Order: sequence, then structure tokens, then C-alpha cells
Amino acid sequence: MSSKSPKWLTPERKAHLIDLFHRSRGFCVFGHSLCQYPEHHYQLFIEDLIKYWISEDKAQRLAEWRAELRQIHSLGERKEPLRGRFNTISRDIFFDQQPLYYVLGFGISGLTLKPFAKVRMSSSYVVLYVELDRLTNVSKSRKRKALRYGKSSTEIDNTIREAVKDYLK
Repeated sequence: MSSKSPKWLTPERKAHLIDLFHRSRGFCVFGHSLCQYPEHHYQLFIEDLIKYWISEDKAQRLAEWRAELRQIHSLGERKEPLRGRFNTISRDIFFDQQPLYYVLGFGISGLTLKPFAKVRMSSSYVVLYVELDRLTNVSKSRKRKALRYGKSSTEIDNTIREAVKDYLK
């Protein structure tokens, strides 16, 4: 049967305890004869010393864990000022929240005399011109309001979304 020594008991600490016992002969660790202070007695003194070593080891492990965690999660980037360029995570969050396209406006084609929507793809200079001639369920008034005020109905939004999906394929 093998007995494991506790984690706090390193060879240096074990040697220190043995030396302390030999110097004090099991009594006052400070060498007082007929010592009246119980906390100076060997048994109570080493209990406090062991508690100190345990807390010291715990603090050391915590510091190592935090350093390792910092090392694992660092992206190897320079620390940029808040108003500087995006860091990797901020850039990913921004592009994930950005819509696929922006409707720049509505108009009537001068060649075909049919309504169209001017759509810009996000994060790009690509501009799509989507014809809105298939709109049979949208009233003439709604088409005019969409052209005049830039407010589109769900039918117009669906047509634009399908055109963008077709472009991205």
C-alpha cells in the first residue's frame, strides 16, 4: 500500500518541517524556554504554516490557470484603440449582423417603362437592378407609393430577395 503525500508537501517544505522540529525539539519553535504562547508551540505553528502553504499553492495554481487561459484565448493581435480598425471578433460580429443587400431606391426604366429597384449588395460595390414587373398582387397605388416614398410591400421585398438569392447562386 503506497501512501501519497499531500500536494503542499514538497521536498523543501518537508526538510523545513524536519529542521524546525529538530531545532525546537517539539516545543517552542522560537526557542523560548517554558513558552507561554500556545501559537509558538510546534503543533499549532506547523498547522498555520501548512494552511499558509496550501493557500500559497492555490494562488500559484490560479495565477498559472489565468495565464494559460489568457494565452489560449489571445488572438495574437496588437491592442488597438477603441476607435481604430476592427479586431477579428468585432469584424465577424459586424458582418454577421449586416443585411445581404440595401435597397437604394425605386424607379421606372426609361427603356421598358417598367418599375425597378436599385439594390446594392452589402460589403460590395455591386449594384443590381431588379425588375418589378411580375407584381400582379400589388395594387397600382402601392406600386406608386413604393416608387414615391421608397416604402416597399412584402411582395416587392420577396421579389428583391429572390433576385438577390439568384445572383448569389
